[in-house]
Formats: sequence, structure tokens, C-alpha cells
Amino acid sequence: MSFDTHPRASVRTGTVAVYTPRDEERWVSEPAKNPRRSAFQRDRARVLHSAGLRRLGAKTQVVSPGTDDFVRTRLTHSLEVAQVGRELARYLGCDPDIVDTACLSHDLGHPPFGHHGETILDALSKDIGGFEGNAQTLRLVTRIEPKVIGADGRPAGLNLTRASLDALTKYPWPRAEATAGRRDSGVRKFGVYDDDTDVFDFYREGVKNGQKCIEAQVMDLADDISYSVHDVEDAIVAGHLDLADFASGTVGEARRTELFEITRQWYLPETSDAEMDKALGRLQATAYWPSEAFDGSRRAQAGLKHMTSQLIGRFVGAAESATREEFGWEPLARYSASLVVPEATSIEIAVLKGMATLTVMVAEDRLRLHDIQAAVIGALAEWYSENPEKLDPMFRADHAEAANDSVRLRVIVDQIASLTDHSAWALYHHLNAGAGDRL
Repeated sequence: MSFDTHPRASVRTGTVAVYTPRDEERWVSEPAKNPRRSAFQRDRARVLHSAGLRRLGAKTQVVSPGTDDFVRTRLTHSLEVAQVGRELARYLGCDPDIVDTACLSHDLGHPPFGHHGETILDALSKDIGGFEGNAQTLRLVTRIEPKVIGADGRPAGLNLTRASLDALTKYPWPRAEATAGRRDSGVRKFGVYDDDTDVFDFYREGVKNGQKCIEAQVMDLADDISYSVHDVEDAIVAGHLDLADFASGTVGEARRTELFEITRQWYLPETSDAEMDKALGRLQATAYWPSEAFDGSRRAQAGLKHMTSQLIGRFVGAAESATREEFGWEPLARYSASLVVPEATSIEIAVLKGMATLTVMVAEDRLRLHDIQAAVIGALAEWYSENPEKLDPMFRADHAEAANDSVRLRVIVDQIASLTDHSAWALYHHLNAGAGDRL
């Protein structure tokens, strides 16, 4: 079977897997709701209406928001991830609303300035358990976001169901069990801070750390697919990436070598140049891979959109077919099956991600900006520490109730992580009375 032609499982099954009342349990019990909406539909609505989701509209995806009207923000990225994830969930028979909720939530905890902001905050909080965007996401939906307060007065965040919380946990383990993260940052990937383990233990009860439900796996793949395809599109339109630079032959060989090296450093440490070369060759051989330089014309933009659409279908179809081949045609949910992603597909996705990484994320102008961003976050952390009365009201109350300096620092990190790129810059310039303009 070719990569581009796959039967749709949903056409054959037409059903969604059965979820148990236990899957619908919430950390804090709530009165019965309107039966016309499922518990999982309510979860999706809570995330969709959250302040955390709105803030993603002004947070960096790859290219900083505000530099161009076209580029994606973390909000538009999350919406696209949700669309891809929801469709794959429908094909496999798991509840689309659970996956949609997980996809909309997956980047809620990311701070201003993208992954570099995450690195800066991790260094700032190294003595109190570090910082990790996925662990911050869990903290936000179970503690920070205002929706439900428990009988003991403790905030429960959005109070999502057990199944939805499990689905949004990309790294189901604490920091102590994490291995080293991406080579560029050293941030270890984990899904829960030590002081949030009570809710983690609630929804992970009976499941081994490291084991992910199929809904979380679908979310993770949808994120990878969207990241790989759409960030390449953004990089091309912004003028950072020319696909012709990676053509086979003498002209593109040096650039291909750089691409394979950065892909290995960031995403596929055990994959050889030969394997990545084959993956890139397969992509370049498709009928929809652009053959002409991007010039911004309507025809060129339409061709680029056609490529992104076809690539998404290619990757989703490959995973769906491989999963159905192993687990059959029954609706799949929770821990009844695992998502199967062919190795060839994983390498193709990683090579595309490597293109965006090489041409945007580690470009010299971006690296120069990193030093300035570190100064911004460092200055804000110092200012909030000296002026806790300037914290937002929710965080001000958390700071006042904190039992020690470690907890107070975590509150300040929560505050900074909640800022958008725009608000972080604006506050920094205000504090420095124009000094930031001279950086």
C-alpha cells in the first residue's frame, strides 16, 4: 500500500469506543450537568474558553508573533493540532472530544519566547524542581486556571475528567524519572512537578509511569505532524527556508549534511544520514513537493498549501493503517491499543522538523535574540521577587500563602510563564524606562 492512499477506519466502524464512568471522574466532584453534553464535551469547552488558551495567541511557535501577519502562534498551532488529532481519533474510534481537549491543551504551559523561554525558566528554577512546559500545562489545568474550587478551598483548575487529563499528558512521569531532553537545551522532559503529584496520582491510578493511553499518543503524533508541516510552511513564507537548498546533487549536499546533523541532535539520535537521506528523497519525489522557488504569488501559495495538506494526509494515513493492521478494526481507546507509527513516517516527520529547526530556530539572528530574552525573563523574575504586590491577583494570593521561599519562587515562575511574548516585552521596557531599547 502506498503512503498516500489509506482506507478510513471510521467508514468501516462508524462507532466510538465505550468509556467507563471511571474515565469520566473528576478530581473534585461536581453536581450533575445537562445530559445533552458528555463529560468530555464539557472538558473541551472548558479548555476552549480558558484564559490560558487565549494567551497562546501572543506566544511564539517558531517565528515570533508580530513579525508577520501570516506566521503561526501557539494558538493557531494548537487549533491545527486539534483538527489533525480529532480526525485521527475519529478514524480509530477513540472519543474525538478527549483528543481535541488534549490537543488544545498541549501547549498551555509554554512560557513566552518559545522553547528558549522554557530553558531560561528551567535554569531559574533548578533548585525547586525545574521548569518544563508539559508539567506546567498540567499545573495550569489542575491548579492555576480559575474554574473549580474544592470544598477545602484548594483550586482544582478546570477540573477535567480523568480520561482528558491522561490524554494531555505527553510525558507521564515526574522529573526524577526523566532522561535528558533535547540536546540544544538540556531541558528534561517530564509531565508533573513534585508538588502536583496528588492529582497526577489520581488520574494515573493503576497505570505505570511511562505508559501512555492511545488518546495521548494521537495528540503527540498530531503535534509532531502539525509542527513538521506547518513550521516548514511558515519558514518558507517568511523567507528563511528554500526547499531547493536541500536538493540532491553537489549544490545541496552541504546543506543536507547540516540538516541531517541537526535532525539527529534534536530528534533522532540513533538515525543515520542514509536513512534520513532516503526519507528526504521520498518526500522530494512526491508530485506535490514544490518544484519552483516560492515567490509569494497566489499560485505559489496554493502549491504550498497543497503540499501541507497532502503531507498531513500521508502521515495520518500511514499511522492509521499501521495501527489497524496490528489491532484490527474495533474502536480503540485508553489502554486497549497503542498507536503504531511506521519508522519511515517518523523519519520523514523528523526531517521536516529539522528543516525548520536549522533555518529558523538555530539561525544566528535567533541565537542573538536568545541573550536578550534571557535578560528579559531574568529581570522580570528579580522584579517580581522584590515587588510581590505587583503579581497578578491570583498569584499575589498564592505568594502570600506560600510557606517558604521555594514555594514563593514557584509562584513567580507561574506568573512569568503565564505572560505572553508581548506582555513580557512591554513590562520589561516599562521597568527599564527605555533601557531595553538600547539592548
